[in-house]
Amino acid sequence: MHRTALRWALGLVLLAAFGVALTQRGRFDSAALQAWVEGAGAAGPALFMGLYAVATVLFLPGAVITLAGGALFGPLWGTLWNLSGATLGAALAFLIARYLGADWVARRAGRRMQRLNDGVAAEGWRFVAFVRLVPLFPFNLLNYALGLTRISFLTYLLATWVFMLPGAFAYTWLGHVGREALAGGDGLIRNITIALSLLAAVAFLPRIVRKLRAKPMLEVADLKRQLDAGEDVLVLDVRPAADFAGEWGHVSDARSLPLEELPLRLTELKEHKQRPIRLICRTDKRSAQAARLLADAGFTDAQVIRGGMTAWRAHGWPVAGA
Repeated sequence: MHRTALRWALGLVLLAAFGVALTQRGRFDSAALQAWVEGAGAAGPALFMGLYAVATVLFLPGAVITLAGGALFGPLWGTLWNLSGATLGAALAFLIARYLGADWVARRAGRRMQRLNDGVAAEGWRFVAFVRLVPLFPFNLLNYALGLTRISFLTYLLATWVFMLPGAFAYTWLGHVGREALAGGDGLIRNITIALSLLAAVAFLPRIVRKLRAKPMLEVADLKRQLDAGEDVLVLDVRPAADFAGEWGHVSDARSLPLEELPLRLTELKEHKQRPIRLICRTDKRSAQAARLLADAGFTDAQVIRGGMTAWRAHGWPVAGA
């Protein structure tokens, strides 16, 4: 009874805070933030981190604060205070969702919630690393949504801190360069060049992460061995339907699901989310695209068959439908 009452009380406080945040959103800018922090003297960094955490919980724009952190504290201390404040806010949002606002968060996350659950179940901290580096979800909502998954709080916290670091450093430096530009400081061109290089590196990170998450290609001989052994493998042929039934034929028992139709037909494959899927096309280009789509949708064991039907036919193995 006491626990229920406490949850209701905390919920009302949070709703009131959301209301205040919405009404005062227009007054929340970098100039006001700078005035508050500079007025706090030695307690400025602590106040800054506290404000960043509250803003994260209340869905206020984090970009404004991150840039202000770079302008106020410089690139190194600014990165530390920005990252610490954002991580603290992410931790609070996670705990609120896990112990207080589960129903509300589930409604806001909608269909994407299942995607998060599947990803966390399959990859754990690596999935948190991925979503921190690749902006699939809005940052503030993601913090709440991850609180509804089964990931441990400590794993979430460490992965959040580590994998938000590249972006935090890049945008903090950008805020620092902005202040230097206004002040006309020395080395302005050099600082701008560094800022642009950092932003380009952050923009390129998702490609690297996707490659690291991708499973290695499977040789066509390994597929033949799995099929001959009667293993529980779904062979998904992602060529156009006309090619599947054309002169090249297809692997016996393969299922035709053209790449173009895959995003709209993922629900047909839901029973295979935790089971082996082998992707085949004429070579392996379309299969690689299909593998990325399946991985992003939470499928845990989707592998590309290297060389596709070209390699299969080169071995002289039988085909169906030709």
